[in-house]
Amino acid sequence: MSTLAAPAAAPAQHPAVLPKPRRITELMLLLMALTLGVGANILVDPEQLEKDPTHIIVSGAVLAGGALLVHVVLWIRGRYADPYLLPIAVALNGLGLAMIHRIDLSTGQTAANTQVVWTAVAMVTCCVVLWFLKDHRRLRNVTYTMLLLSVVLLLLPMIPGLGVEINGARLWISVAGRTFQPGEIAKITLAIFFAGYLSMNRDLILLAGRKVGPVRLPRFKDIAPMLAAWLIAIGVLVLQKDMGTAIMFFGLFLAMLYLATGRLGWIVLGLVLMLVGGFAASRIFSHVSLRLDAWLSAFDPEVYTRSPGGSAQIVQGLFGLASGGLFGQGLGQGRPDLVSYANSDMIITAFGEELGLIGLSAILVMFLLFASRGLRAALGTRDAFGKLLAGGLSALMVLQLFIVVGGVTRLLPLTGLTTPFMSAGGSSLLSNWIIVAILLAISHSARRPVATGPATDEDLASVERRRRAREEQRAQDGDAAERESATQRTPSAALASSAEPLDAAAHDAAGPGSATEVMSRLTTRTDAAERGTRGEEGATAHPASSAHDETAEPNSRTGRAADEEGGNP
Repeated sequence: MSTLAAPAAAPAQHPAVLPKPRRITELMLLLMALTLGVGANILVDPEQLEKDPTHIIVSGAVLAGGALLVHVVLWIRGRYADPYLLPIAVALNGLGLAMIHRIDLSTGQTAANTQVVWTAVAMVTCCVVLWFLKDHRRLRNVTYTMLLLSVVLLLLPMIPGLGVEINGARLWISVAGRTFQPGEIAKITLAIFFAGYLSMNRDLILLAGRKVGPVRLPRFKDIAPMLAAWLIAIGVLVLQKDMGTAIMFFGLFLAMLYLATGRLGWIVLGLVLMLVGGFAASRIFSHVSLRLDAWLSAFDPEVYTRSPGGSAQIVQGLFGLASGGLFGQGLGQGRPDLVSYANSDMIITAFGEELGLIGLSAILVMFLLFASRGLRAALGTRDAFGKLLAGGLSALMVLQLFIVVGGVTRLLPLTGLTTPFMSAGGSSLLSNWIIVAILLAISHSARRPVATGPATDEDLASVERRRRAREEQRAQDGDAAERESATQRTPSAALASSAEPLDAAAHDAAGPGSATEVMSRLTTRTDAAERGTRGEEGATAHPASSAHDETAEPNSRTGRAADEEGGNP
């Protein structure tokens, strides 16, 4: 007696590993970051604890309160946000406050007090952005609004009575006795515009156009809005004598084009254009030629003593870095105040002098970690706009740091850009914390678990309702088409419609005298129709199999149910 083999047991299904919020990890890292920042503030002058510890207490309270506030907002609005971005930003901000305070002790300035106020404003702004930016994809709806806002922000310093010229550059506006640099906010709005435009037109830029050598150039109408935005930004910044921000915007333009297309040809073409444009600018604009001369001939005594446009700042910064050596002079033990603008443009040289190569390398590694977490968020998010925006903002941070470090080490011309989170300057700090908020929102979207697993009864019922609605719609469309066709037929044509008519090509090939061939074709198609009818009757004889086929497909939320209810963007 034969026995049927038992069906093989289904493999055990392990539950999917869901990402953890990791807010406790973030809190522990925040404590370490606050310890680093406050500790550095104390070490710059330990005697201030006995003389006047007001600044240490206030700056520590502002930094700790702001960090805790952002952490609480993330608990409520972004539980799955990246746990490393916020601690890194807090640590860099705290170190910047400590070094600015250290330089104030030598120069008698009060830049550290102003920086503490801007730290509070920037962290509160970060919380506001996180609270209202529930879905970063909403920014895509204001793509062209961001372009218009970028142009307005860049033109504000050109308005008489509002713009302020400092050290030959007209980059700031004066509001209630305080100066603000709108270009720092414009770099974020431009990044949003580039991300929105490229996410909507990526295929046209990538595929349409003409291939010239190794590079496929897109059609002008596809790339025109981005070119217009870039040319306006570069033109305004050149007129404002801000070479650093112009280079940064050009780098942002190239970086986002590369992220969208994946073609290195854009980078090569961009570098060539940058070299050609730099050479042309040095011949046209005197301030550009002076910067290049100070870079190439920094140790020339005549160039060193020249004012303005001399190389004294570059040379003093190089000597400061050299005196730091491997381990540095120690916090509070060096003379970074000898370098002009040591608390803003040249703060990297101050850290290099007092912390040495090892300490400065640790700071650069922190920036690298910040950018890598931003790129991780870009890789994890499921929409093209989020990928481009997170990748573009991360590239912007790295590019700005590269221009600053390259300038103080004489690898590049000195441009006057600020070091993110660390240099004195409220507008720069505010824009950096807005970038942190956007990256946290995107990382929350990337790490947030997607509903998976067996479909519920409600899901199956929803799929069944949608299936029936589609069938009813098809039936209504078929009836309407049949009625319309019936009104257009002649009586003789309606009589012949009991069998499927031949197509026009077959009818022409048959010819008017081929009656036998025509009848043969009609008989063949009638037999096929009868076989199809018998097949449908056979299918109704096995309702269990039919029901199984109907319910097998929507057996998972990630299948048709998820797609029809919206699914992933």
